[in-house]
Amino acid sequence: MTSDKKNIVFIVDIDLDGDGRWASSRRAPYEYSIKSWSNWCKKNNCELFILNDLLMPHEEMGICWQRYYLFDILEANNIQYDQILSVDADTIVHPDCPNFFEMTDRKLTGVHNDGSYDWVIRSIENYSKYFFNGSIIPFWKYIDCGFVIVNKLHKQFFKQIIDFYNENAENLRNVENLWHAGTDQTPVNFLIDSCDVELKLLPYEYNMCDLFRKEVLHDDLLFTKLGWIYQYNGIPNNKEDKLTYYWMEKTYNYLYRTKND
Repeated sequence: MTSDKKNIVFIVDIDLDGDGRWASSRRAPYEYSIKSWSNWCKKNNCELFILNDLLMPHEEMGICWQRYYLFDILEANNIQYDQILSVDADTIVHPDCPNFFEMTDRKLTGVHNDGSYDWVIRSIENYSKYFFNGSIIPFWKYIDCGFVIVNKLHKQFFKQIIDFYNENAENLRNVENLWHAGTDQTPVNFLIDSCDVELKLLPYEYNMCDLFRKEVLHDDLLFTKLGWIYQYNGIPNNKEDKLTYYWMEKTYNYLYRTKND
């Protein structure tokens, strides 16, 4: 990596000022994610970039899809970059997390989605039927798009993702609303497979999703002893995302404020 290029952590945090899943209150816990990543970036000589503005109305293209413009966004902001981590705003990174940018072998890097296999396989089946001619991808290589590391070699692939969306936008929105089997994640996994993109998988410790289902989301915060990056998804009875706020605030205070006090 040259001295004028840094590794970037890219997070989307956009206020849609709506209701339900678009409510501003849903963003409240993201402050703890951003603080934790800011700390980690300073420690590892990386730069944190927060996308606060829509590129287009979310009715035309959902926020999850808009993040695949990240190369254009960084270049439009005159940011020199080496590798880029696109990470969800519902994550907390441990202050002692190793530098995963050193583990990529310059490949597209992610973490297998070790969560609800019922959801993953249903999503694969539905997107296969409507968009990928019945082909099936290996679920054991299926990654969570809430943690993806790329570099300039993947700029053309991200353009292919955007092109895929634009060519199928109406059908994608219909399938999303009909089957509730995700937005960008499963199509992107299909495109990684069909475009023969070299994939590097990091262990679960680098994106610990579905903590509740694994029975480790408890007040002792045992999961902070087991891995490095925690994603607060799949929490049942999470009305108005109050439990997301509870767990992200609690985790952040435990990992950061106790160390700084």
